Amino acid sequence: MQLATGHKETEVYAPGDAVFPTGQKALFVLVTVLFFLWGMSNNLTDILVQQFRKSFELTQFGAQLVQTANFLGYFCMAIPAALVMRRWGYKTGMLLGLVLFGTGMVLFWPAAVSGRYVMFLVALFTVGSGASVLETAANPFMAQFGPASTSERRLNFAQSFNPPGTIVGVVIGAKFIFSGVELNPAQVAAMKQAGTYAGYLHRELMRVVPTYLGLGSVVLLFALLLSRMTFPGNRNEDGSEEEPGSFASLLHYPHLWLAVAALFCAVGAQVSTWSSLIPYMKQYTTSTEREAALYLTATLVVMALGRFVTTSLMKYVAASRLLTIYGVVNMLLLGFAMSRPGMAGAEAIVASSFFLSIMFPTIFALGLKGLGAHTKLAGSVLVMSIVGGAIFPPLLGLVAKLTGSIALGYVVPLAGFAGVALYGMSAGRLRPAPGNTSADAGAVAAAHGTGY
Repeated sequence: MQLATGHKETEVYAPGDAVFPTGQKALFVLVTVLFFLWGMSNNLTDILVQQFRKSFELTQFGAQLVQTANFLGYFCMAIPAALVMRRWGYKTGMLLGLVLFGTGMVLFWPAAVSGRYVMFLVALFTVGSGASVLETAANPFMAQFGPASTSERRLNFAQSFNPPGTIVGVVIGAKFIFSGVELNPAQVAAMKQAGTYAGYLHRELMRVVPTYLGLGSVVLLFALLLSRMTFPGNRNEDGSEEEPGSFASLLHYPHLWLAVAALFCAVGAQVSTWSSLIPYMKQYTTSTEREAALYLTATLVVMALGRFVTTSLMKYVAASRLLTIYGVVNMLLLGFAMSRPGMAGAEAIVASSFFLSIMFPTIFALGLKGLGAHTKLAGSVLVMSIVGGAIFPPLLGLVAKLTGSIALGYVVPLAGFAGVALYGMSAGRLRPAPGNTSADAGAVAAAHGTGY
């Protein structure tokens, strides 16, 4: 529960407010593993940006279409996923997501054989579509899988296993996708003259296939394992006559739409910050691709640390207040990276991961507060906002192309973190819309620390 005094917000959890569900720990663990699995894939795209930029000789803008294809899948599949789950439940949604997710990874093989960049973008769109269905199912399921008063802490705990997955993904990508062969212009010219350059690019391209085939196989096997589990029934899944919710009803929850805007900014800022780190270091430092990938791995370690530390801190400091503080700190860190490009700037970008760590799960959980039967549909709208990850990276790439400076491109994620900071300030003050039911209004007020 939360207590409010004026504009100041303090969260207080009663001793009986358990974070983890009782009696279904095995299911809780398996769903938590999903956060690890899609984490492995999400940051492999940061490796692909650099690998495809080299293999297809792309500009920074063209290479960032990797992120656009992946996160466009989130936008397109979120609402269909919600409709599937409204009819058949969370379990069906998770299984559908896993099948799409694994199939997209397997499609990397025919894409590599074709040698066409657009085929990789199709495969990445399929991966993103599967991840969209998974997140539409797993995030609200985890938020509801226990007392409402601890939903932010429970979702932050589950999301804490996403960074370890991203770390494993980047380590695998750096080791098996990056060859360590980086040619200078003179070597490229010599290979072109000898007629061996096209073969070199094809070998570099084929390096992505074993990693994605392996991950795809693991994902499809996990789908088989999850299909054997029994999920709990609820008002939307157990056949009761209660209204399952409607999109029109969501218009009466302004706190949801503020969360959608904030999540768009947070995801866009996070993805563009990470996906441009290796190119940033290649432009302003003497680091190799594999050395720069170590810095990318460091961002994920720092993020994991931020999740675990801040989840405990939320027992004492309001979630919305932390969002404001963390958003401002990241604006300062990226401002430093822009003004001081080089190793110090790269270290500031790494440090920003600690403070972006809680943004996605915290905004997501706050957006779902008090929505009751509308939770599945609201979750799909929140997942659609992840399309920010498709828009921010190419915008950063465009700024970099126009100015010749990747550092100046970081003004794009800086603006995103400003949006998160503004959301944190408004989330602690927002009152429910007059059209809300009294029960839902009370839940929304409690979520945002305002008395009613």
